[in-house]
Amino acid sequence: MNLSFFDQFMSPTMLGIPLILLAMTIPWLLYVSPTDRWLNNRLTTLQTWFLATFTKQLMLPLNIKGHKWALSLTSLMVFLITMNLLGLLPYTFTPTTQLSLNLGLAVPFWLATVLIGLRNQPTAALGHLLPEGTPTLLIPILIIIETISLFIRPLALGVRLTANLTAGHLLIQLISTAVFVLMPMMPTTAIITAIVLFLLTLLEIAVAMIQAYVFVLLLSLYLQENT
Repeated sequence: MNLSFFDQFMSPTMLGIPLILLAMTIPWLLYVSPTDRWLNNRLTTLQTWFLATFTKQLMLPLNIKGHKWALSLTSLMVFLITMNLLGLLPYTFTPTTQLSLNLGLAVPFWLATVLIGLRNQPTAALGHLLPEGTPTLLIPILIIIETISLFIRPLALGVRLTANLTAGHLLIQLISTAVFVLMPMMPTTAIITAIVLFLLTLLEIAVAMIQAYVFVLLLSLYLQENT
């Protein structure tokens, strides 16, 4: 029973072929494609409004150079939100519960922001490793600490997204199992547990969207430091 709880996080395969690529491709088919009509339908208008509002808020603290990242960060945000929300459906697989995928998204974006900072403003980028006014004796220690914190950033991005989604999925499965077990023995308790499960599902929907936003927001803050 304990092992079966974690079976949902195993990458599904068919004929030895991993289906995680299929799970990452299907969400892109759900988006509404823009048309050349003067008036769009409500779904297209809502999608356009959401993307425009999010891009405006994300690019607000960045300078002109950072606006080149608008398409990449917005696409990443929509991609993560869609995969997180689709993973809450029954009998589905959530690719973002895999630490390898999250690190594969976090490391290249983080490395790109660091390399941009070293190329455009190397003095300021290296200056982040040593705060101004540091006592002479603390300089070596602070440089080591800041360097470690710099390299931990992509790991923190990936682990945060993986841990939050994994914990939510486990809680939903544990409580739903408790509902089925308690239903024949204690119906009243099972109904109360089912209400808790419903509220937890609503919370997980919010967490799925918030974690995707936090992932992209932190990348934009790293970009802001280096542009």
